[in-house]
Amino acid sequence: MPIPAPSPREVSDMTRLPYLSLCAALFAMAPNAALAQDASEETLQLGKQVFLEAAEPQCAICHTLADAGSTAEIGPILDQLKPDAARTANAVRNGVGVMPAYADTLSDEQIVAVAAYVAQASGAN
Repeated sequence: MPIPAPSPREVSDMTRLPYLSLCAALFAMAPNAALAQDASEETLQLGKQVFLEAAEPQCAICHTLADAGSTAEIGPILDQLKPDAARTANAVRNGVGVMPAYADTLSDEQIVAVAAYVAQASGAN
């Protein structure tokens, strides 16, 4: 017995799924991007502390960021890359290339703070 073809409504619903997934992903990143622009001094200080000390291994071991006084050459030079907060938070949470993921070792507050700090200190905002 042949499988019936989907109805026009089912086809319409299937074509909307990728669009809705993209919208959901962009919406999920929006708070991090906005937070970098509106980050309090306290949040930026926490982010700097995470960058220099709290993350293990420490961000400054691999990344150059003038504001933090780090001059490492393993990872990207953040002053040149100028990643926004959403990009930074994603990299910190999930890792990128040889960079480890910190989702299990840093709190969400620490991740958001270091992302805001890197975005602000690198000039992404």
